[in-house]
Amino acid sequence: MGINVSRNADLAANEWLQRFVGRQHIAHDDEAFWNGLLNYNIVIPENSQDQLSLDSRLETLCQSFIGNNLKTGNFGSLITVFLEKATELLSLSDQESNMHVWQTFNALFIIRTLIKYINETGSEFQLLQHFEALPNAELVKAAEEQQQQQQHQVASIAIEATEQAPLAAVIVDGAKFETFIDALVNLIVVIPVKEFTYHLHLEAVNTLITLLAVHLFAQPTDKSIVFRTIYKCQHANVLMSALLHFVARMIEVPHTMFGSTSAGSFVLGIAESLLSIFTFRKQQDVLKTSNATGEELSQQFRTHYPLANQSLLLILILTNHCTAQDNAYRTSLFGCADSKDSPKQGSVSFQIDFSAVYETLCRIVTIDQATLLLYLLLHRNERFYRFVMQQQDLELLVIPILQTLYNAPDSNSHHIYMSLIVLLILSEDESFNKNVHTILLKNISWYTERTISEISLGGILILIVIRTIQYNMLKMRDKYLHTNCLAALANMSGHFRALHPYVAQRLVSLFETLARKHSRLDAQLKEPADSAVFVNVSTTPEDMMQDLSVLEEVLRMVLEILNSCLTNQLVYCPNLVYTLLYKRSVFEGFRSHHAFQDVIQNIDMVVGFFSSRLQRVQEQRGELGVNEVLEVISKGASQWSSDRLRKFPDLKFKYVEEDAPEEFFIPYVWTLVCKYGCVHFSSESIKSVTTDIAC
Repeated sequence: MGINVSRNADLAANEWLQRFVGRQHIAHDDEAFWNGLLNYNIVIPENSQDQLSLDSRLETLCQSFIGNNLKTGNFGSLITVFLEKATELLSLSDQESNMHVWQTFNALFIIRTLIKYINETGSEFQLLQHFEALPNAELVKAAEEQQQQQQHQVASIAIEATEQAPLAAVIVDGAKFETFIDALVNLIVVIPVKEFTYHLHLEAVNTLITLLAVHLFAQPTDKSIVFRTIYKCQHANVLMSALLHFVARMIEVPHTMFGSTSAGSFVLGIAESLLSIFTFRKQQDVLKTSNATGEELSQQFRTHYPLANQSLLLILILTNHCTAQDNAYRTSLFGCADSKDSPKQGSVSFQIDFSAVYETLCRIVTIDQATLLLYLLLHRNERFYRFVMQQQDLELLVIPILQTLYNAPDSNSHHIYMSLIVLLILSEDESFNKNVHTILLKNISWYTERTISEISLGGILILIVIRTIQYNMLKMRDKYLHTNCLAALANMSGHFRALHPYVAQRLVSLFETLARKHSRLDAQLKEPADSAVFVNVSTTPEDMMQDLSVLEEVLRMVLEILNSCLTNQLVYCPNLVYTLLYKRSVFEGFRSHHAFQDVIQNIDMVVGFFSSRLQRVQEQRGELGVNEVLEVISKGASQWSSDRLRKFPDLKFKYVEEDAPEEFFIPYVWTLVCKYGCVHFSSESIKSVTTDIAC
């Protein structure tokens, strides 16, 4: 290390590190040692392979640290050095602080590395022991004689040592860990993000994530001192505000870590030839969203905007844990307001530019963690929900969500589910349901089922939701996914307008496909039990009865959606009437079915009315072309009265979070941290990630 670039291969032999993890106590005010240890440059691990390589080279040093630190208290000395440097940073100018930022970052990187090692190999209790351990009196005396320094004094309580570090007592006062957390928060919220402070902010965020990752390796969080300390929440509003600002601003990672000031000068006194060690391998300046898959976009986001990525993950961790208690971070996120508004004093946790948050989410919403943040804001923050509903460019948000659903085989089931819930929440607003049919889109290249030169946003939304239902029928067979899809369509159905002919066809075809499946299943159930019709021996009649019951619920919902459109918007949907006339036979087998006959009566009445008008016109003119048929339908619609139809309640569905949502969200969030985060944990040690997404 020293002033030269550190290469991972040299770490085990580094004299400064060997002294730090050795048996000699090093006082926090031994400036010569700390300057020697902290004047290093290192390539931060960018992926799990880099992390594995670094971990393997540090293994011996970390073991020595575990064996000696409870006696030497050197970790506590390093914490003190970090705290002093972090405090000094708050009063330094840009010109004075570059070297200081560099050393503060280096101290924090060592601290985070050791926290990660203890989490993965030990327990939370051991982690706190190492934080608070004070040096053995004899070691202090030896260091005092050697360095001619005063003995470090603290008031403390004794905590018994573990078997891994056989001591009579390890002295702890509990304050240093809390002070350390406060310092991390101060770094994040007080120091402005500039080119030479970017990585210090990133390291502070990563350290908080690493501390909270005790959840992955140890006891439940309700017994965790780490969680209890972080959730004391004195700084919840300012921390949540800073993290959300980091996400919204999406500042690209600098090409050098600490290489230049705002004036462009290089102040570390390191040769120009070493600059290459700080240069990130990929230097794309723009997040390419047009043709990127969610996986590719996640990689780009993590590589080029790591502070935004990690801040987003930390927001999700803080807001999804401890939901049964008073979680101030959660309250803060849900209580924030637009900085352009002037809300009443005391009713707002913090203010932020909602436009910046909205624009950033539009850019990255195909990423799992961005969809999850959007869900939290829409579902829980009424101000943000109202803001989104007022946007004139809703297609920028909705289309990427539809692309996620369209590419369902490339996404995990949780992401598909959350994307659908977001659409359901959006569809709860009547203005949204009206506006989506006024936004026209041209030449949607990613939709390859059929070439469509022009379609409304509402039309493409209907197509994708129908496609998702059909995909779910074949692949996932998830009843709740069906329910959410149909609920979104039902909310929109009373506002369907100017439906594209293909959209009308797909709506009716959905019923036709389900109807055929219903007929097959019904026929199988009526066959004798030993009949060859039961091809799949693992499917019992009870299973088939349950499938039939679910299928009838779905068919009923589709009919109600068609009925809702005809009742409220018939005059604006001639293409749907045309398709119903053309496909009237698909309803034939359901007219006498007790579960459907009341709704089908309405559809039959509409079909009968327009069928008789067409018949009269055909008798006068002969065969009619498509345009002529549509002309007859449009004229007939102006004379049609929906009063003739049987009244049904308006279709209005509202998303309600299930009981114990943390059982879904906490494993999901930590899976995203492991999969898309910049901090890579040992997968062999992880105990708590239980979702079906591979880490």
